[in-house]
Amino acid sequence: MPYLGVDYYPEHWPESQIEEDLQGIKDLGANIVRIGEFAWHLMEPEEGHFDFSYFDRVIKKIKDHGFSIMFGTPTATFPAWLYKKDPSIVSKDETGQPRVFGGRRQYCFNSDVYHEHASRITQKLVEHYRDEEAIIAWQVDNEFGHEGSDICFCEQCHSRFQSYLHTKYETIDALNEEWGTIFWGQTYNEFSEVPMPTSTITTHNPSLKLEWARFRSDSLNRFANDMTEIVKQHKGENQTVTTNTTGDFFNKYFDHEENVKAMDFVSYDNYPVWGGLEKPVSPDTIAMMHDFNRGLLGKNYWIVEELMGAQGHDVIGYLPRPDQAKMWSYQAFAHGCSHLLYFRWRGMTRGAEQFCYGVIDQDNRYGRKYREVQSLFEDVKDRDDLLEAPIHSDIAVVYDYDNIWSWRAQKQSKDFDFKEELLRLYRPFFDWNVSMDVIPSSRDFSSYKVILVPVMQVMDPEFAERLKDFAQNGGTVVFSFRTGVKGKDNNLRFGEPLPGLVSDLTGVYVEESESLTKEHALPLQGQGKYAEQSASATIWRDLLVPETADVLYKYNDPFYDSYAAVTKNTFGEGTAYYIGGGLDSNSLDKISEEILEEQGIEYMETEKGVEIHDRRVGEESYRFVINHNEETSHFQGEPLQPFESKIIKL
Repeated sequence: MPYLGVDYYPEHWPESQIEEDLQGIKDLGANIVRIGEFAWHLMEPEEGHFDFSYFDRVIKKIKDHGFSIMFGTPTATFPAWLYKKDPSIVSKDETGQPRVFGGRRQYCFNSDVYHEHASRITQKLVEHYRDEEAIIAWQVDNEFGHEGSDICFCEQCHSRFQSYLHTKYETIDALNEEWGTIFWGQTYNEFSEVPMPTSTITTHNPSLKLEWARFRSDSLNRFANDMTEIVKQHKGENQTVTTNTTGDFFNKYFDHEENVKAMDFVSYDNYPVWGGLEKPVSPDTIAMMHDFNRGLLGKNYWIVEELMGAQGHDVIGYLPRPDQAKMWSYQAFAHGCSHLLYFRWRGMTRGAEQFCYGVIDQDNRYGRKYREVQSLFEDVKDRDDLLEAPIHSDIAVVYDYDNIWSWRAQKQSKDFDFKEELLRLYRPFFDWNVSMDVIPSSRDFSSYKVILVPVMQVMDPEFAERLKDFAQNGGTVVFSFRTGVKGKDNNLRFGEPLPGLVSDLTGVYVEESESLTKEHALPLQGQGKYAEQSASATIWRDLLVPETADVLYKYNDPFYDSYAAVTKNTFGEGTAYYIGGGLDSNSLDKISEEILEEQGIEYMETEKGVEIHDRRVGEESYRFVINHNEETSHFQGEPLQPFESKIIKL
């Protein structure tokens, strides 16, 4: 049986209520609970006074009901006495204002004081329960970097940043040369003069901004990896280690692969909707986030917070419709989730998350949401082999955090959004019901048939050569606009026509470029087999001059109608596409179908909003069928009720 359960916070309620709670959770069909990640004060009520007696009692009761346990180390929320003792542990915002005690994750990753206390409570906790067989997994901290907690502008961070630069560049002259500080008279005489990129007139040097992002990532991941190592050193042999990632990972200042590389498995908190949203994010967006998390370690993952009720701190969001949250769980299983816990058992009646509703609400009644969870657990309880089965993908979407942070430093178009541009390439293949991996660009991709390379403006020679080898050997590479603009120093390459290192692979050069808005849709006209097709592009325009490439679409306006907008180039045994702007979805659908046909990748057309995924278990094949629509849809002539999901043996 897979691990199926809920997030449970018994410390929020009278101890006399635990038996009732555990029986209710048992009747759900659950076999695991997740506890402890916000309970530092309970474990160390005064400095150096460690008391685990409350959780000793709780764990005994949990074991009596036959549950396994995931236990979170409590370092995401520190006790008030620690803040009183040394306020320097908190992070500061861009204006220098401290993030005072009262929220969560407000600690500075570069605080030696915090590191010392966090290390100690983590070690004491894990040592205390290392022989507890019911604890099968440790969760390190909670949602690293979420809600802006990856950023700090305190004096400790400034000093560490300057030391980081000194270590990397060795001499200030080397830094000045690479950053081009001669511009605007920004030349430094020593590393102690280098600022943090806080508010200034106009903007900071792009190389400074990128190094600051790398430093933020290094700071967070150094802390995370240190805590992970402490858990691994002191845990029991049969206990595993994870941490829970959150969505919006492309807008965070840390490398997620580096964050989880020492973990036994990835855990993810899946919230398709949150406070303030009128409706959930799109099905392809949710799917991509699952594929991203599966790609972090290249294997199936857990979900340790799956939304069931409406959520929000100060503003409440959309209420998932009947069976919609269950449908999102099925989608997660289809994309590689092997074990799942719902957030949370019961909504809290006090504190900042009073409006983060759970499986049951403050009325303590076992209603529709309870029955929905119960039915999901019943549906999948005997599906171990299927949920654990590996996922094979012929297509990979690649990303690089240096590139993402470079775009954050200079958006170039006011409407540019990296995630949306990644989804622009991901979405058409998702609509054809094709499995994809979302992986770092450093990963070996030679086993795939198609590589999607969204807006990779920062590129190094090694990556470019691997792409050429891939195409040379029969693979298809799809680039979108602004490819190859910069090197890893976040600077333009002098004397190099764009798209730079991959100009020969694409068979084009970029004559000029133009930033657009999302409202400004340029007309395009299809060529050759696309001659009857009109199209449009937003966000950006690269004016492409084909050298060896064929033109698929060109610009349809009086000034630039001699330039290509979308091209296709034969390279060795393979192919490279260059898409010079934010191409419309209908045109991308046609191009993606052409790619699938040429590469012999199986795909299936379904009604809009109907998603399918095929999985194999030994010699047997199964199909996940998921209806994202709020109305009845159909698949192969059979009706699908609103938000219905099912598994079919083929």
